[in-house]
Amino acid sequence: MTDTKLKIAAGLERAFAKGGFAEPSVDDLREAADVSLRTLYKYTPSRADMVHLALEHRHQRYIDLLFTNLPEAPDKALSAIIDRVGVWMETEASHGCLFHAAVAASPGDQMLRDLLSRHKVEVATKAAIATGRQGYEIELNLILEGLTQSFTLHGAQAIAAAKRLAGGIPTHSNP
Repeated sequence: MTDTKLKIAAGLERAFAKGGFAEPSVDDLREAADVSLRTLYKYTPSRADMVHLALEHRHQRYIDLLFTNLPEAPDKALSAIIDRVGVWMETEASHGCLFHAAVAASPGDQMLRDLLSRHKVEVATKAAIATGRQGYEIELNLILEGLTQSFTLHGAQAIAAAKRLAGGIPTHSNP
């Protein structure tokens, strides 16, 4: 991604995370991206393109946060992933999952639905690989998604509960 496109993506992500998908005007989005209207439209010719670029940027940031420099031990890696989801919720997603919000705002947008699906599958797959729990992607998805949904109500208690639940998923080293 070019520096300009990255700057636009980051600004759009912030604007949509703060104001939702219906509220920010194009001028609000342009201002958040800190570029001219012409430049904004050069990289994102439509509002749908703006949403997709923002979510692609958010996806990559989330993946990087969750899976960069994990401990090698499977149980420690899983605990770290859960802790990192908690950090993400505290700092980035106090209103819940931006991908689900985007689909809710535009339920007929198949590209958004595909992006949501790809995001959730990639997170679960990477979590399974990093923790030695291949074959348990659905269980990991349920735990991580449950954590993102319950964190706003329960905070640290949701993290502790997610860790207890995740402890019941065997690793490949456990028969």
